[in-house]
Amino acid sequence: MRFSRFFLPTLKETPAEAEVISHKLMLRAGMIRKLAAGIYSYLPLGLRVLRKVEAIVREEMNKAGAQEVVLPMVQPAELWQESGRWEFYGKELLRFKDRHARDCCLGPTHEEVITDLVRREVRSYRDMPLNLYQIQTKFRDEIRPRFGLMRGREFVMKDGYSFDVDEKASGKTYLAMYAAYQNIFRRLGLQFRAVEADTGSIGGSFSHEFMVLAETGEDTIVSCTGCDYAANIEKAEVILPVENPSANQAFSRPLEKVSTPGRRTVEEVTSFLGIPPQQLIKTLVFLVDGQPVAVLVRGDHEVNEIKLKNLLQAQEIALADEALIRRITGAPVGYSGPVGLPVKIVADQAIQGMYDCVAGANEEGHHFVHVDAGRDIHADLYGDIRLVTAGDRCPRCRQAIRLSRGIEVGHIFRLGTKYSEALKAAYLDGEGQERYMVMGCYGIGVSRIVAAAIEQGHDESGIIFPVAIAPFDVLALPINVNDTVIREAAEDIYYELLSRGFDVLLDDRDERAGIKFKDADLTGIPFRVTIGTKFTKEGLLEIKVRGTGETLFVTREHLVQTLLNMHSERIPRCLQQG
Repeated sequence: MRFSRFFLPTLKETPAEAEVISHKLMLRAGMIRKLAAGIYSYLPLGLRVLRKVEAIVREEMNKAGAQEVVLPMVQPAELWQESGRWEFYGKELLRFKDRHARDCCLGPTHEEVITDLVRREVRSYRDMPLNLYQIQTKFRDEIRPRFGLMRGREFVMKDGYSFDVDEKASGKTYLAMYAAYQNIFRRLGLQFRAVEADTGSIGGSFSHEFMVLAETGEDTIVSCTGCDYAANIEKAEVILPVENPSANQAFSRPLEKVSTPGRRTVEEVTSFLGIPPQQLIKTLVFLVDGQPVAVLVRGDHEVNEIKLKNLLQAQEIALADEALIRRITGAPVGYSGPVGLPVKIVADQAIQGMYDCVAGANEEGHHFVHVDAGRDIHADLYGDIRLVTAGDRCPRCRQAIRLSRGIEVGHIFRLGTKYSEALKAAYLDGEGQERYMVMGCYGIGVSRIVAAAIEQGHDESGIIFPVAIAPFDVLALPINVNDTVIREAAEDIYYELLSRGFDVLLDDRDERAGIKFKDADLTGIPFRVTIGTKFTKEGLLEIKVRGTGETLFVTREHLVQTLLNMHSERIPRCLQQG
C-alpha cells in the first residue's frame, strides 16, 4: 500500500473529546472517527488492526472445535421475556418497536437467540457437544459512553456458546475454551492475566475474565505472590486473620453517647476521638430491591456492591439518598449507626466480634463509643461484603497479595442450565429421558482489544503495536522521493518485501523527513526501513524497531533476511494456519 493513496488522515493535535491514551492515539493516527456518542467509524488503518485481531480469534476458536455462525442483531422481545431478562437487563438494552408495533431490541449479547436456535435443531445427546461462535457488532446503550473504543455503545465482539449433556462435559468444554483464550492472547502479543470474576447480568455459576495488564486500566486485579490465585476486585475473596484479637476481650465497657459536633466522615470522627479507622463501624443505607438495608463495614474498608448483591440475591441495589437516610435514622448523613436501627442489618464478617469501637448514634452531632458488636448490634446477616485491600492475605494460601490494574477484554462463563431451563432447550439422553442442555458462554471484546493493546503499548511519540496485530509489518520510508536513486531503491524494496509475505506501507509522499518520521512513530508499525543519503553514499539501509528504538544498518542484500529474523511472528504464516 502506498501512503499517498492510503486514506490515513493523521492529526498533529489531540482532539478535546479524547480522554484516555488509546482514544487520543487512535484519533490522531487516523484509525477511527466519531459519528455519535460511543459510536465510531473504522478507517482503513484501524480496520486492518481489527481484522488481524479477528483472524487470530477465529483461528484459535476453529482449532478448539468451535464453529462460526452469524446471528441476527435485531432480536424479538419474546425471547428476552422468556428468559426473564427483558426488564432485568436494564436500560443498556436498546428497546424499540418495529412497524407492526412488535417489541424488539438491538443485541448486546446472544444467549437467548443461540439457545432458541439450538433448541429447535438439537434433539439427542448424539448431537452434542456443540460449540458455536460469531464475530459481530453489538450495541449496549451505555449511560456514559467514554474512552473511545474502551467503553463505547457499538462495538465488535466475539461471543461463543457451548451445549453439553452434563456438567462434567461442560467443564471439559470450559477448560478447552480457557486454553483457547490463553492461546489467543499469547498470539496477540499482549501481557495478560486470567482472573476469577463475577458472572454479572449474564448469569451462571463460575467465570474467568481475561485482563490486559495496563496502568491505565479501569479494573483492579488481585493476585497472590505465592500461588496462582487471581481475581478481579469485585470477586476477590477476603479471609479473616487466623488470630482474632477481639476473641481475647476480657470485658466490655458500657455503651456511651458522646458529642462529635460537625464530624461526619471517617477521617473527621476518628481524628476527633483519637482512634484508628479500623475501630469505627461505618453504617451505609442501601436500597435493595426497593427496601432499605443498613450495611456495616469497618471504617478502613469499603463495601463491595457486587458481593452485597450476590449475598442478598438481589436484582438491584443502590445507595439511599439523604432524604431516605434522614427518615430511617432520624439524622443526617454521617451519623448513621446500627444500634437500635429499625431496618434489616447486613454486616461484613470483620464486624463480628468487634468491641470497644465507635458507631453513629443516629443523632446529629453524636456517636456511640464502647460499642460491642455481640452485645449492641443485632445483625440479620454476616458475610464477606467488602473490597480487598493491599494488606489482606490470599484466600488460598494466606500469602501476601498484590493489586494491579487491567483492562477486561475477555470473559468466559459456566452458565449451567440457566438459559436452557428458561427457554426449554432439552434433549433425550441414552435412556430416552429428557434433560436440559448444560451451557457455557465465551466472549471477547475484539474492538476493545485494539484499544487495550494501545493502552499497554505506547510512548510519547505514539502507538507501539505488537507485531501480530500491527496494521503493517514494515514501513518503507524514502527520505527524498525526488531523488531517483532513493525512489527506485524504495520501489524495489517495497515490491520485494511484498513478494516475501510482508504487509508493507510505502511512504511515497513528497513531504519533509520530519513529518514522515512523526507519522511513522504515531502509527506504531513495528519496523521502519529508511532509505536516505546513507544508502546513496554507503549502500546502507536503516532499520528501526518501533518497540525498542533499536536501530541497525544493513546492506540491500541482507535486508529481507534481517527483517525475517527480527520478526517474532510472521502474520501471513499465522493466517495460513488451521
